[in-house]
Amino acid sequence: MTIFVAKDIITMEDSMPRASAVAVADGRIVAVGSLDSLKSWIDARGAKIDRRFEDKVLMPGFIDPHVHPSLPAVLTQFPFLAPDDWELPTGTFPGATTPEAYLVALKNQAKEYFDDPDRDDKVPFISWGYHQLWHGEINRKKLNEIFGDKPVLLWHRSFHELIGNDAAYDLIGVTESDVANVEEADWESGRVWENGFVAVLPKLTFLFEPERYKKGMKNFALMLQQGGVTSAMDMGVGIFGDPEGEMALIKETMGKDVPARVVLTPIITYFIAEKMSPQAALKKTEEWEKGSTDNVIFDKHFKLMMDGAIYSGLSQYKYPGYLDGHEGVWMAPLDVTYDFAKTFWNAGYQLHAHTNGDKSAEALLDILRKLQEQNPRVDHRMTLEHFAYATKDQLKQMEALGMMVSANPYYQFILSDMYADKWLGEDRARNMVPLGDAQKLGINVSLHSDNPMAPLNPLLLAWTATNRTTIGGKKNNESQKLSLDEALQAITINAAWQMRMEDEIGSIRAGKKADFVVLEEDPYEVGPEGLKDIEIWGTVFEGKVYPLVNGVRGDSE
Repeated sequence: MTIFVAKDIITMEDSMPRASAVAVADGRIVAVGSLDSLKSWIDARGAKIDRRFEDKVLMPGFIDPHVHPSLPAVLTQFPFLAPDDWELPTGTFPGATTPEAYLVALKNQAKEYFDDPDRDDKVPFISWGYHQLWHGEINRKKLNEIFGDKPVLLWHRSFHELIGNDAAYDLIGVTESDVANVEEADWESGRVWENGFVAVLPKLTFLFEPERYKKGMKNFALMLQQGGVTSAMDMGVGIFGDPEGEMALIKETMGKDVPARVVLTPIITYFIAEKMSPQAALKKTEEWEKGSTDNVIFDKHFKLMMDGAIYSGLSQYKYPGYLDGHEGVWMAPLDVTYDFAKTFWNAGYQLHAHTNGDKSAEALLDILRKLQEQNPRVDHRMTLEHFAYATKDQLKQMEALGMMVSANPYYQFILSDMYADKWLGEDRARNMVPLGDAQKLGINVSLHSDNPMAPLNPLLLAWTATNRTTIGGKKNNESQKLSLDEALQAITINAAWQMRMEDEIGSIRAGKKADFVVLEEDPYEVGPEGLKDIEIWGTVFEGKVYPLVNGVRGDSE
Protein backbone atom coordinates (compact mmCIF):
# COMPACT_ATOMS: atom_id res chain seq x y z
CA MET A 1 0.00 0.00 0.00
CA THR A 2 1.22 3.52 -0.85
CA ILE A 3 0.05 6.70 0.83
CA PHE A 4 0.41 9.85 -1.25
CA VAL A 5 0.73 12.98 0.84
CA ALA A 6 -0.23 16.22 -0.90
CA LYS A 7 -0.45 19.91 -0.12
CA ASP A 8 -4.16 19.48 -0.75
CA ILE A 9 -6.47 16.86 -2.21
CA ILE A 10 -9.69 18.08 -3.79
CA THR A 11 -11.91 15.01 -3.66
CA MET A 12 -15.10 16.25 -5.41
CA GLU A 13 -16.95 14.42 -2.60
CA ASP A 14 -19.28 16.58 -0.48
CA SER A 15 -18.79 14.40 2.60
CA MET A 16 -15.04 15.15 2.61
CA PRO A 17 -14.24 17.89 0.11
CA ARG A 18 -10.59 18.24 1.19
CA ALA A 19 -7.91 15.85 2.37
CA SER A 20 -4.12 15.69 2.60
CA ALA A 21 -3.41 11.97 2.19
CA VAL A 22 -4.77 9.14 0.07
CA ALA A 23 -3.94 5.45 0.45
CA VAL A 24 -3.70 3.35 -2.70
CA ALA A 25 -3.34 -0.38 -3.31
CA ASP A 26 -4.03 -2.68 -6.27
CA GLY A 27 -4.85 0.32 -8.46
CA ARG A 28 -7.66 1.53 -6.19
CA ILE A 29 -8.19 4.00 -3.39
CA VAL A 30 -8.09 2.37 0.04
CA ALA A 31 -8.78 5.43 2.19
CA VAL A 32 -8.75 9.23 2.12
CA GLY A 33 -8.03 11.71 4.89
CA SER A 34 -4.87 12.78 6.71
CA LEU A 35 -1.83 10.76 7.73
CA ASP A 36 -3.22 10.67 11.28
CA SER A 37 -6.64 9.42 10.14
CA LEU A 38 -5.01 6.70 8.04
CA LYS A 39 -3.00 5.36 10.99
CA SER A 40 -5.22 2.30 11.45
CA TRP A 41 -4.62 1.30 7.82
CA ILE A 42 -0.86 1.82 8.23
CA ASP A 43 -0.86 -0.31 11.41
CA ALA A 44 -2.91 -3.06 9.78
CA ARG A 45 -1.17 -3.25 6.40
CA GLY A 46 1.98 -1.21 6.52
CA ALA A 47 2.52 1.48 3.93
CA LYS A 48 5.07 3.34 1.88
CA ILE A 49 4.69 7.06 2.48
CA ASP A 50 5.21 8.97 -0.79
CA ARG A 51 5.74 12.70 -0.19
CA ARG A 52 6.56 13.85 -3.72
CA PHE A 53 3.24 15.74 -3.92
CA GLU A 54 3.63 17.67 -0.67
CA ASP A 55 3.76 20.95 -2.59
CA LYS A 56 1.14 19.97 -5.16
CA VAL A 57 -2.64 19.60 -5.44
CA LEU A 58 -4.40 16.35 -6.37
CA MET A 59 -7.78 16.14 -8.04
CA PRO A 60 -9.63 13.21 -9.58
CA GLY A 61 -8.21 12.45 -13.00
CA PHE A 62 -10.00 14.68 -15.49
CA ILE A 63 -12.55 13.12 -17.85
CA ASP A 64 -13.22 14.14 -21.44
CA PRO A 65 -16.46 12.35 -22.40
CA HIS A 66 -16.31 13.25 -26.11
CA VAL A 67 -13.11 12.84 -28.10
CA HIS A 68 -12.14 11.24 -31.41
CA PRO A 69 -8.68 9.63 -31.14
CA SER A 70 -8.42 9.20 -34.90
CA LEU A 71 -8.95 12.90 -35.61
CA PRO A 72 -5.81 14.15 -33.84
CA ALA A 73 -4.06 11.00 -35.08
CA VAL A 74 -4.75 12.22 -38.62
CA LEU A 75 -4.59 15.99 -38.20
CA THR A 76 -1.37 16.18 -36.17
CA GLN A 77 0.35 14.78 -39.25
CA PHE A 78 -0.03 18.32 -40.65
CA PRO A 79 0.41 21.94 -39.57
CA PHE A 80 -2.50 23.83 -37.99
CA LEU A 81 -3.59 27.28 -39.12
CA ALA A 82 -6.88 28.26 -37.48
CA PRO A 83 -8.43 31.40 -35.99
CA ASP A 84 -7.27 30.23 -32.55
CA ASP A 85 -3.81 29.37 -31.21
CA TRP A 86 -2.78 25.72 -30.80
CA GLU A 87 -0.13 24.07 -28.60
CA LEU A 88 0.41 20.49 -29.76
CA PRO A 89 3.00 17.75 -29.29
CA THR A 90 4.08 18.64 -32.84
CA GLY A 91 4.65 22.34 -32.16
CA THR A 92 3.10 25.75 -31.56
CA PHE A 93 0.72 27.08 -34.23
CA PRO A 94 -0.39 30.72 -33.80
CA GLY A 95 -3.86 31.60 -35.03
CA ALA A 96 -4.75 33.92 -37.90
CA THR A 97 -7.88 36.05 -37.60
CA THR A 98 -7.83 37.98 -40.89
CA PRO A 99 -7.68 36.91 -44.56
CA GLU A 100 -4.37 38.72 -45.00
CA ALA A 101 -2.71 37.06 -42.01
CA TYR A 102 -4.05 33.68 -43.06
CA LEU A 103 -2.68 33.83 -46.61
CA VAL A 104 0.76 34.96 -45.42
CA ALA A 105 0.95 32.10 -42.90
CA LEU A 106 -0.47 29.58 -45.38
CA LYS A 107 2.13 30.46 -48.02
CA ASN A 108 4.90 30.15 -45.43
CA GLN A 109 3.65 26.73 -44.31
CA ALA A 110 3.37 25.56 -47.92
CA LYS A 111 6.86 26.81 -48.80
CA GLU A 112 8.34 24.94 -45.86
CA TYR A 113 6.55 21.79 -46.95
CA PHE A 114 7.46 21.93 -50.62
CA ASP A 115 11.07 22.90 -49.84
CA ASP A 116 11.51 19.80 -47.68
CA PRO A 117 13.63 17.33 -49.70
CA ASP A 118 12.33 14.44 -47.59
CA ARG A 119 8.64 15.10 -48.15
CA ASP A 120 6.46 12.38 -49.66
CA ASP A 121 5.54 13.59 -53.15
CA LYS A 122 2.41 11.41 -53.04
CA VAL A 123 1.00 13.55 -50.22
CA PRO A 124 -0.40 17.04 -50.93
CA PHE A 125 0.31 19.95 -48.66
CA ILE A 126 -2.49 20.02 -46.08
CA SER A 127 -3.23 22.72 -43.52
CA TRP A 128 -6.00 22.32 -40.97
CA GLY A 129 -8.11 25.15 -39.53
CA TYR A 130 -9.37 27.29 -42.42
CA HIS A 131 -12.66 29.10 -41.76
CA GLN A 132 -14.24 31.42 -44.29
CA LEU A 133 -15.67 33.85 -41.72
CA TRP A 134 -12.15 34.74 -40.56
CA HIS A 135 -10.06 33.86 -43.60
CA GLY A 136 -12.27 34.91 -46.49
CA GLU A 137 -13.68 32.80 -49.29
CA ILE A 138 -11.08 30.47 -50.77
CA ASN A 139 -11.93 28.06 -53.56
CA ARG A 140 -10.30 25.85 -56.18
CA LYS A 141 -9.64 28.79 -58.53
CA LYS A 142 -7.92 30.86 -55.85
CA LEU A 143 -5.76 27.94 -54.74
CA ASN A 144 -4.81 27.32 -58.38
CA GLU A 145 -3.81 30.97 -58.74
CA ILE A 146 -1.72 30.98 -55.56
CA PHE A 147 -0.07 27.58 -55.76
CA GLY A 148 -0.19 26.61 -59.44
CA ASP A 149 0.70 22.96 -59.96
CA LYS A 150 1.59 22.40 -56.29
CA PRO A 151 -1.08 20.17 -54.66
CA VAL A 152 -2.82 21.95 -51.77
CA LEU A 153 -5.77 20.90 -49.59
CA LEU A 154 -7.36 23.10 -46.94
CA TRP A 155 -8.96 21.11 -44.15
CA HIS A 156 -11.76 23.19 -42.65
CA ARG A 157 -11.87 24.10 -38.95
CA SER A 158 -15.05 22.01 -38.72
CA PHE A 159 -13.11 18.87 -39.79
CA HIS A 160 -16.19 18.06 -41.95
CA GLU A 161 -14.99 19.90 -45.06
CA LEU A 162 -12.14 20.04 -47.61
CA ILE A 163 -11.17 22.50 -50.33
CA GLY A 164 -8.59 21.52 -52.92
CA ASN A 165 -6.91 22.78 -56.06
CA ASP A 166 -6.62 20.90 -59.35
CA ALA A 167 -3.20 19.49 -58.52
CA ALA A 168 -4.37 18.11 -55.16
CA TYR A 169 -7.42 16.34 -56.57
CA ASP A 170 -5.35 14.98 -59.47
CA LEU A 171 -2.72 13.68 -57.04
CA ILE A 172 -5.16 11.83 -54.78
CA GLY A 173 -7.27 10.60 -57.69
CA VAL A 174 -10.54 12.43 -57.00
CA THR A 175 -12.72 13.15 -60.02
CA GLU A 176 -16.07 14.82 -60.51
CA SER A 177 -17.75 11.43 -60.81
CA ASP A 178 -16.76 10.62 -57.23
CA VAL A 179 -19.13 13.31 -55.94
CA ALA A 180 -21.58 13.56 -58.83
CA ASN A 181 -24.49 12.13 -56.83
CA VAL A 182 -23.67 13.85 -53.54
CA GLU A 183 -25.53 17.02 -52.58
CA GLU A 184 -22.82 18.26 -50.23
CA ALA A 185 -20.21 18.86 -52.94
CA ASP A 186 -19.44 21.75 -55.29
CA TRP A 187 -16.97 20.42 -57.81
CA GLU A 188 -16.42 23.77 -59.50
CA SER A 189 -15.31 25.43 -56.26
CA GLY A 190 -13.33 22.36 -55.18
CA ARG A 191 -15.30 22.16 -51.93
CA VAL A 192 -16.73 18.99 -50.38
CA TRP A 193 -18.48 18.84 -47.02
CA GLU A 194 -20.39 16.41 -44.78
CA ASN A 195 -21.40 13.48 -47.04
CA GLY A 196 -19.26 14.90 -49.86
CA PHE A 197 -16.31 14.88 -47.47
CA VAL A 198 -17.12 11.26 -46.58
CA ALA A 199 -17.13 10.36 -50.29
CA VAL A 200 -13.65 11.82 -50.84
CA LEU A 201 -12.06 10.58 -47.61
CA PRO A 202 -11.25 7.04 -48.89
CA LYS A 203 -8.97 8.63 -51.49
CA LEU A 204 -6.72 10.01 -48.73
CA THR A 205 -5.10 6.62 -48.17
CA PHE A 206 -1.82 8.14 -46.98
CA LEU A 207 -3.56 9.31 -43.80
CA PHE A 208 -3.76 5.73 -42.61
CA GLU A 209 -0.33 4.46 -43.56
CA PRO A 210 0.72 2.53 -40.43
CA GLU A 211 3.69 4.63 -39.39
CA ARG A 212 1.97 7.97 -39.96
CA TYR A 213 -1.20 6.86 -38.20
CA LYS A 214 0.63 5.27 -35.27
CA LYS A 215 2.67 8.40 -34.74
CA GLY A 216 -0.50 10.47 -34.78
CA MET A 217 -2.23 8.16 -32.31
CA LYS A 218 0.74 8.52 -29.96
CA ASN A 219 0.24 12.29 -30.19
CA PHE A 220 -3.34 11.78 -29.04
CA ALA A 221 -2.25 9.66 -26.07
CA LEU A 222 0.24 12.34 -25.02
CA MET A 223 -2.40 15.05 -25.42
CA LEU A 224 -4.60 13.18 -22.94
CA GLN A 225 -1.92 13.30 -20.27
CA GLN A 226 -0.93 16.88 -21.03
CA GLY A 227 -4.56 17.79 -20.30
CA GLY A 228 -4.67 15.73 -17.10
CA VAL A 229 -7.20 13.34 -18.64
CA THR A 230 -7.24 9.77 -17.31
CA SER A 231 -10.60 8.70 -18.84
CA ALA A 232 -12.18 9.60 -22.17
CA MET A 233 -14.93 8.50 -24.51
CA ASP A 234 -14.28 7.98 -28.21
CA MET A 235 -17.58 9.30 -29.54
CA GLY A 236 -17.44 7.82 -33.01
CA VAL A 237 -15.74 4.48 -33.71
CA GLY A 238 -15.85 4.02 -37.47
CA ILE A 239 -15.70 7.72 -38.32
CA PHE A 240 -13.13 6.96 -41.04
CA GLY A 241 -14.87 3.84 -42.30
CA ASP A 242 -12.52 1.21 -40.83
CA PRO A 243 -13.65 0.55 -37.25
CA GLU A 244 -11.75 -2.72 -36.86
CA GLY A 245 -8.46 -1.13 -37.93
CA GLU A 246 -9.16 1.92 -35.80
CA MET A 247 -9.92 -0.17 -32.73
CA ALA A 248 -6.80 -2.27 -33.22
CA LEU A 249 -4.59 0.81 -33.33
CA ILE A 250 -6.28 2.39 -30.32
CA LYS A 251 -5.71 -0.81 -28.36
CA GLU A 252 -2.08 -0.89 -29.42
CA THR A 253 -1.55 2.77 -28.53
CA MET A 254 -3.47 2.70 -25.25
CA GLY A 255 -1.67 -0.37 -24.00
CA LYS A 256 1.18 -0.60 -21.56
CA ASP A 257 2.27 2.59 -19.79
CA VAL A 258 -0.36 4.92 -21.25
CA PRO A 259 -2.08 6.46 -18.21
CA ALA A 260 -5.65 6.60 -19.51
CA ARG A 261 -8.62 4.48 -20.52
CA VAL A 262 -10.94 5.06 -23.47
CA VAL A 263 -14.58 3.97 -23.81
CA LEU A 264 -15.58 3.35 -27.44
CA THR A 265 -18.90 4.43 -28.94
CA PRO A 266 -20.05 3.16 -32.38
CA ILE A 267 -21.51 5.84 -34.66
CA ILE A 268 -24.64 5.64 -36.81
CA THR A 269 -23.04 7.15 -39.92
CA TYR A 270 -20.66 4.21 -40.34
CA PHE A 271 -23.52 1.71 -40.46
CA ILE A 272 -25.57 3.89 -42.82
CA ALA A 273 -22.59 4.23 -45.17
CA GLU A 274 -22.22 0.43 -45.11
CA LYS A 275 -25.96 0.11 -45.86
CA MET A 276 -26.45 -1.97 -42.71
CA SER A 277 -29.84 -2.26 -41.05
CA PRO A 278 -30.19 -1.19 -37.41
CA GLN A 279 -30.45 -4.86 -36.43
CA ALA A 280 -27.25 -5.72 -38.30
CA ALA A 281 -25.55 -2.70 -36.68
CA LEU A 282 -26.56 -3.95 -33.24
CA LYS A 283 -25.20 -7.41 -34.00
CA LYS A 284 -21.90 -5.97 -35.23
CA THR A 285 -21.62 -3.74 -32.16
CA GLU A 286 -22.19 -6.73 -29.88
CA GLU A 287 -19.36 -8.54 -31.68
CA TRP A 288 -17.03 -5.59 -31.13
CA GLU A 289 -17.89 -5.52 -27.43
CA LYS A 290 -16.27 -8.93 -26.98
CA GLY A 291 -12.93 -7.30 -27.75
CA SER A 292 -12.93 -4.92 -24.77
CA THR A 293 -9.67 -4.66 -22.82
CA ASP A 294 -8.82 -3.06 -19.47
CA ASN A 295 -8.02 0.28 -21.12
CA VAL A 296 -10.16 0.17 -24.29
CA ILE A 297 -13.73 -0.55 -23.34
CA PHE A 298 -17.13 -1.04 -24.97
CA ASP A 299 -19.97 -0.43 -22.53
CA LYS A 300 -23.30 -0.21 -24.37
CA HIS A 301 -23.08 3.32 -25.74
CA PHE A 302 -24.30 4.31 -29.23
CA LYS A 303 -24.05 7.63 -31.06
CA LEU A 304 -26.66 9.26 -33.29
CA MET A 305 -25.89 12.14 -35.63
CA MET A 306 -28.59 14.80 -35.90
CA ASP A 307 -27.58 18.04 -37.68
CA GLY A 308 -24.42 19.25 -39.40
CA ALA A 309 -21.27 20.83 -38.01
CA ILE A 310 -21.50 24.05 -36.00
CA TYR A 311 -18.22 25.35 -37.47
CA SER A 312 -19.53 24.89 -41.00
CA GLY A 313 -22.78 26.70 -40.28
CA LEU A 314 -24.70 23.50 -41.03
CA SER A 315 -26.50 23.13 -37.72
CA GLN A 316 -30.28 23.11 -37.86
CA TYR A 317 -31.97 26.23 -36.44
CA LYS A 318 -35.64 26.99 -36.08
CA TYR A 319 -37.14 30.27 -37.34
CA PRO A 320 -35.57 32.72 -38.18
CA GLY A 321 -32.68 30.45 -39.20
CA TYR A 322 -29.42 31.97 -40.46
CA LEU A 323 -28.99 35.68 -41.19
CA ASP A 324 -27.79 35.06 -44.74
CA GLY A 325 -30.63 32.64 -45.51
CA HIS A 326 -28.58 29.46 -45.89
CA GLU A 327 -29.85 26.27 -44.25
CA GLY A 328 -28.42 23.51 -42.13
CA VAL A 329 -28.39 19.81 -42.96
CA TRP A 330 -29.49 16.56 -41.36
CA MET A 331 -26.77 13.94 -41.15
CA ALA A 332 -29.35 11.22 -41.83
CA PRO A 333 -33.09 11.19 -42.53
CA LEU A 334 -34.89 11.53 -39.20
CA ASP A 335 -36.92 8.37 -39.74
CA VAL A 336 -33.70 6.40 -40.27
CA THR A 337 -32.20 7.97 -37.15
CA TYR A 338 -35.26 6.94 -35.17
CA ASP A 339 -35.05 3.35 -36.41
CA PHE A 340 -31.45 3.07 -35.21
CA ALA A 341 -32.30 4.81 -31.94
CA LYS A 342 -35.20 2.43 -31.30
CA THR A 343 -33.12 -0.69 -31.98
CA PHE A 344 -30.31 0.31 -29.63
CA TRP A 345 -32.68 1.78 -27.04
CA ASN A 346 -34.61 -1.47 -26.84
CA ALA A 347 -31.32 -3.35 -26.43
CA GLY A 348 -30.52 -1.26 -23.34
CA TYR A 349 -27.91 1.06 -24.82
CA GLN A 350 -27.26 4.61 -23.68
CA LEU A 351 -27.82 6.94 -26.64
CA HIS A 352 -25.67 9.98 -27.37
CA ALA A 353 -26.69 12.45 -30.08
CA HIS A 354 -24.56 15.02 -31.92
CA THR A 355 -27.01 17.95 -31.70
CA ASN A 356 -26.19 21.62 -32.25
CA GLY A 357 -29.13 23.85 -33.20
CA ASP A 358 -32.53 24.27 -31.54
CA LYS A 359 -34.33 22.63 -34.48
CA SER A 360 -32.10 19.62 -33.99
CA ALA A 361 -32.75 19.63 -30.23
CA GLU A 362 -36.48 19.65 -30.98
CA ALA A 363 -36.10 16.62 -33.25
CA LEU A 364 -34.09 14.76 -30.61
CA LEU A 365 -36.70 15.47 -27.96
CA ASP A 366 -39.36 14.03 -30.28
CA ILE A 367 -37.27 10.89 -30.75
CA LEU A 368 -36.86 10.44 -27.00
CA ARG A 369 -40.61 10.86 -26.42
CA LYS A 370 -41.36 8.17 -29.01
CA LEU A 371 -38.79 5.84 -27.48
CA GLN A 372 -40.27 6.26 -24.02
CA GLU A 373 -43.79 5.70 -25.32
CA GLN A 374 -42.97 2.39 -27.00
CA ASN A 375 -40.53 1.12 -24.31
CA PRO A 376 -40.28 3.17 -21.12
CA ARG A 377 -36.87 3.15 -19.46
CA VAL A 378 -35.65 4.71 -16.22
CA ASP A 379 -32.10 6.03 -15.82
CA HIS A 380 -31.56 5.93 -19.59
CA ARG A 381 -29.09 8.86 -19.54
CA MET A 382 -29.63 9.93 -23.14
CA THR A 383 -27.05 12.66 -23.73
CA LEU A 384 -27.27 15.66 -26.02
CA GLU A 385 -23.73 16.13 -27.33
CA HIS A 386 -22.25 19.58 -28.14
CA PHE A 387 -25.17 21.84 -27.09
CA ALA A 388 -24.39 24.82 -29.31
CA TYR A 389 -27.85 26.30 -28.87
CA ALA A 390 -31.13 25.28 -27.25
CA THR A 391 -33.96 27.28 -25.75
CA LYS A 392 -34.87 27.29 -22.08
CA ASP A 393 -38.22 25.70 -22.96
CA GLN A 394 -36.35 22.82 -24.57
CA LEU A 395 -34.12 22.49 -21.53
CA LYS A 396 -37.18 22.15 -19.31
CA GLN A 397 -38.39 19.37 -21.58
CA MET A 398 -34.98 17.71 -21.45
CA GLU A 399 -35.01 17.77 -17.66
CA ALA A 400 -38.52 16.28 -17.58
CA LEU A 401 -37.43 13.48 -19.93
CA GLY A 402 -34.23 12.66 -18.02
CA MET A 403 -31.81 13.86 -20.70
CA MET A 404 -28.24 15.01 -19.97
CA VAL A 405 -25.92 17.51 -21.64
CA SER A 406 -22.33 17.01 -22.74
CA ALA A 407 -21.34 20.51 -23.85
CA ASN A 408 -18.48 22.07 -25.76
CA PRO A 409 -18.15 25.49 -24.07
CA TYR A 410 -15.36 26.44 -26.47
CA TYR A 411 -18.03 27.11 -29.12
CA GLN A 412 -19.17 30.32 -27.47
CA PHE A 413 -15.53 31.35 -26.90
CA ILE A 414 -14.44 31.06 -30.52
CA LEU A 415 -17.68 31.45 -32.50
CA SER A 416 -19.96 33.94 -30.74
CA ASP A 417 -18.38 37.16 -32.00
CA MET A 418 -18.32 36.11 -35.64
CA TYR A 419 -21.67 34.31 -35.58
CA ALA A 420 -23.37 37.30 -33.94
CA ASP A 421 -22.37 39.40 -36.93
CA LYS A 422 -22.58 36.88 -39.79
CA TRP A 423 -24.94 34.00 -39.05
CA LEU A 424 -27.10 34.06 -35.90
CA GLY A 425 -27.51 37.63 -34.64
CA GLU A 426 -26.51 38.98 -31.24
CA ASP A 427 -29.28 37.39 -29.15
CA ARG A 428 -28.73 33.77 -30.14
CA ALA A 429 -24.96 33.98 -30.62
CA ARG A 430 -24.37 35.47 -27.15
CA ASN A 431 -26.54 32.73 -25.66
CA MET A 432 -24.63 29.87 -27.28
CA VAL A 433 -23.95 26.89 -25.01
CA PRO A 434 -26.52 27.93 -22.34
CA LEU A 435 -24.95 26.02 -19.44
CA GLY A 436 -26.35 28.31 -16.75
CA ASP A 437 -29.95 27.48 -17.68
CA ALA A 438 -29.16 23.75 -17.82
CA GLN A 439 -27.47 23.86 -14.41
CA LYS A 440 -30.33 25.78 -12.80
CA LEU A 441 -32.78 23.14 -14.03
CA GLY A 442 -30.72 20.35 -12.45
CA ILE A 443 -29.60 18.77 -15.72
CA ASN A 444 -26.38 16.77 -15.41
CA VAL A 445 -23.78 18.79 -17.34
CA SER A 446 -20.32 17.75 -18.47
CA LEU A 447 -17.74 19.54 -20.62
CA HIS A 448 -15.90 18.01 -23.56
CA SER A 449 -13.35 19.04 -26.17
CA ASP A 450 -14.42 16.99 -29.20
CA ASN A 451 -10.78 17.54 -30.07
CA PRO A 452 -9.85 19.17 -32.40
CA MET A 453 -13.06 21.23 -32.12
CA ALA A 454 -11.43 22.49 -28.92
CA PRO A 455 -8.04 21.82 -27.33
CA LEU A 456 -7.90 18.63 -25.28
CA ASN A 457 -7.59 20.61 -22.06
CA PRO A 458 -10.38 20.30 -19.45
CA LEU A 459 -9.09 23.25 -17.42
CA LEU A 460 -9.33 25.45 -20.52
CA LEU A 461 -12.88 24.20 -21.06
CA ALA A 462 -13.71 25.02 -17.44
CA TRP A 463 -12.21 28.49 -17.99
CA THR A 464 -14.44 29.13 -21.01
CA ALA A 465 -17.52 27.94 -19.08
CA THR A 466 -16.86 30.06 -15.99
CA ASN A 467 -15.72 33.26 -17.73
CA ARG A 468 -17.74 33.31 -20.99
CA THR A 469 -15.16 35.61 -22.55
CA THR A 470 -14.77 35.36 -26.32
CA ILE A 471 -11.66 35.10 -28.47
CA GLY A 472 -12.22 38.81 -29.22
CA GLY A 473 -12.34 39.72 -25.52
CA LYS A 474 -16.10 40.32 -25.40
CA LYS A 475 -18.47 38.98 -22.77
CA ASN A 476 -21.26 36.60 -23.70
CA ASN A 477 -24.50 36.21 -21.76
CA GLU A 478 -23.05 35.98 -18.26
CA SER A 479 -26.19 34.39 -16.83
CA GLN A 480 -25.05 31.25 -18.66
CA LYS A 481 -21.81 30.98 -16.69
CA LEU A 482 -21.06 27.94 -14.58
CA SER A 483 -19.67 28.53 -11.11
CA LEU A 484 -16.13 27.32 -10.48
CA ASP A 485 -17.37 24.31 -8.53
CA GLU A 486 -19.94 23.45 -11.21
CA ALA A 487 -17.28 23.58 -13.91
CA LEU A 488 -14.93 21.31 -11.97
CA GLN A 489 -17.76 18.85 -11.40
CA ALA A 490 -18.40 18.95 -15.15
CA ILE A 491 -14.89 17.64 -15.91
CA THR A 492 -14.89 15.04 -13.12
CA ILE A 493 -17.89 13.44 -11.41
CA ASN A 494 -20.58 14.67 -13.82
CA ALA A 495 -18.62 13.32 -16.78
CA ALA A 496 -18.22 10.01 -14.95
CA TRP A 497 -22.01 9.87 -14.56
CA GLN A 498 -22.50 10.33 -18.30
CA MET A 499 -20.11 7.45 -18.92
CA ARG A 500 -22.01 5.33 -16.37
CA MET A 501 -18.75 4.97 -14.44
CA GLU A 502 -19.55 7.10 -11.39
CA ASP A 503 -18.82 4.15 -9.08
CA GLU A 504 -15.33 3.85 -10.57
CA ILE A 505 -13.98 7.31 -11.42
CA GLY A 506 -14.71 11.04 -11.09
CA SER A 507 -13.98 11.59 -7.39
CA ILE A 508 -11.47 10.55 -4.76
CA ARG A 509 -13.05 8.16 -2.29
CA ALA A 510 -12.43 4.66 -1.00
CA GLY A 511 -13.12 1.95 -3.57
CA LYS A 512 -12.67 3.99 -6.74
CA LYS A 513 -9.86 3.77 -9.28
CA ALA A 514 -6.71 5.55 -8.08
CA ASP A 515 -6.75 8.09 -10.92
CA PHE A 516 -5.48 11.60 -10.10
CA VAL A 517 -4.31 14.70 -11.92
CA VAL A 518 -1.38 16.46 -10.21
CA LEU A 519 -1.65 20.26 -10.32
CA GLU A 520 0.85 22.95 -9.44
CA GLU A 521 -1.92 25.25 -8.12
CA ASP A 522 -5.32 24.96 -6.47
CA PRO A 523 -8.17 25.83 -8.89
CA TYR A 524 -10.24 27.26 -6.04
CA GLU A 525 -7.39 29.60 -5.09
CA VAL A 526 -6.59 30.88 -8.60
CA GLY A 527 -10.31 31.27 -9.34
CA PRO A 528 -12.07 31.19 -12.72
CA GLU A 529 -9.67 33.66 -14.33
CA GLY A 530 -6.62 31.50 -13.63
CA LEU A 531 -7.93 28.05 -14.53
CA LYS A 532 -6.43 27.83 -18.01
CA ASP A 533 -2.97 28.74 -16.73
CA ILE A 534 -2.64 26.03 -14.09
CA GLU A 535 0.34 23.81 -14.87
CA ILE A 536 -0.18 20.06 -14.88
CA TRP A 537 2.72 18.17 -13.29
CA GLY A 538 1.49 14.77 -14.45
CA THR A 539 -1.05 12.11 -13.60
CA VAL A 540 -1.54 9.04 -11.45
CA PHE A 541 -3.34 6.21 -13.20
CA GLU A 542 -4.56 3.25 -11.20
CA GLY A 543 -1.95 4.04 -8.57
CA LYS A 544 1.06 4.44 -10.91
CA VAL A 545 2.70 7.86 -11.16
CA TYR A 546 3.30 9.35 -14.61
CA PRO A 547 5.17 12.68 -14.54
CA LEU A 548 5.38 15.02 -17.50
CA VAL A 549 8.97 16.09 -18.20
CA ASN A 550 9.15 19.17 -20.43
CA GLY A 551 5.65 18.36 -21.62
CA VAL A 552 6.49 14.77 -22.50
CA ARG A 553 5.50 11.66 -20.55
CA GLY A 554 8.28 10.52 -18.24
CA ASP A 555 8.86 6.98 -17.05
CA SER A 556 6.12 5.62 -14.82
CA GLU A 557 7.02 5.18 -11.18
